[in-house]
Amino acid sequence: MRPLTKLDTYNAETGLLNVIVETGQGSRNKYNYDPKLRVFKIACLLPAGMAFPYDFGFIPSTLGEDGDPLDVLVLMEVPAPGGCLVSARLIGVIEGEQTEEGCTERNDRLIAVSAESHGHKRAESLQDLGKELVSEMEQFFVSYNEMHGKKFKPIGRRGPRRAKKLVQQGEERYRLSQMKKKRKKEKQRAVRKAPSGSNGESGVRSRSR
Repeated sequence: MRPLTKLDTYNAETGLLNVIVETGQGSRNKYNYDPKLRVFKIACLLPAGMAFPYDFGFIPSTLGEDGDPLDVLVLMEVPAPGGCLVSARLIGVIEGEQTEEGCTERNDRLIAVSAESHGHKRAESLQDLGKELVSEMEQFFVSYNEMHGKKFKPIGRRGPRRAKKLVQQGEERYRLSQMKKKRKKEKQRAVRKAPSGSNGESGVRSRSR
């Protein structure tokens, strides 16, 4: 069975986004998927009184600028277990800057809605969620980064078109990464198969008769 990170980004039949849940809504434990071991590992424990407001996971066959699959926060009424594949609709992105040890970089946060959600089934953009709810999500990312000694500064709210563009860029990074890995493996195989002797000879001489 292939790693969950290599599943399709979108469902070919429905066109919905595939999301692999790592950490369920209400959890204080932060889980990360390990594609080599193909298990979920505890990454950290959130402080008392702090928990994930919604399901948090990743989008398969994508890569962010940090080299990991793109993260996404998925809204639905009840938490999904870790490893669950959730079909979702992208509704926007919270644009942000993350600062660590004096270095600042973009760290935009994708927001999606579960296709099975009842309470958010009409939501098409962040505006449909209301300012208060989006502000609460922003505050979560601010507090979460503070816990890790980082600073997260929300700088904008964009709609589904921008969110889909970010996913498209993530797909392209993943594709290029896979091509580089493939070329590296082919080169390594070629080196192993190359004759060890000079002038194309194998380097192994026949025993004299």
